[in-house]
Amino acid sequence: MRVVLKGIHKVKRRLANGETKVHCYAWRGGPAIHAQPGAPDFVREYHDAHASLRQPRAGTFMTIVAQYKAAPEFTGLAASTRRAYLAYIKLIEDEFGDLPVAALADRRVRGEFKAWRDLFAETPRKADYAWTTLARIMSFAKDRGIIATNPCERGGRLYVADLRRGNQDGSAASIRMRELRRARDAGRA
Repeated sequence: MRVVLKGIHKVKRRLANGETKVHCYAWRGGPAIHAQPGAPDFVREYHDAHASLRQPRAGTFMTIVAQYKAAPEFTGLAASTRRAYLAYIKLIEDEFGDLPVAALADRRVRGEFKAWRDLFAETPRKADYAWTTLARIMSFAKDRGIIATNPCERGGRLYVADLRRGNQDGSAASIRMRELRRARDAGRA
């Protein structure tokens, strides 16, 4: 059976005796694969190299994120929710992936997290969703005993809906909203 391995980097080298030898690497700049191409050991070395690439450095926030993504708390979510969370998890990984887990015990880390959330203040719903995703990861870490306190508890919201405006069209939602307002106002009188 033929297996197509993506990203194999081959380099031809001329040896001192004039012979040409081909060296294979898992990817450009990656680890060498010493087995012969086509052999089962070649495929195993390739997969081992790629598996080690995906492993986060021990003791960093990235390990918590990796554990969360593999946990039932995440895998049990609806596919659309997981997809939305992954977009924000990517932002979190880029910003805090190399943060040492020990730094999460420092109370100043909450300020760092809030400052990161405030970068999205122009789009308050995005800021709130990013904060909620980060808080959920921290809650997972606290539940698993990885951290003692959740620095993202009770973070508040930036987005405030203006329910007074409502829809002015004739849709069922706007009609229902007007009825609710009338009933509420009638109760005050």
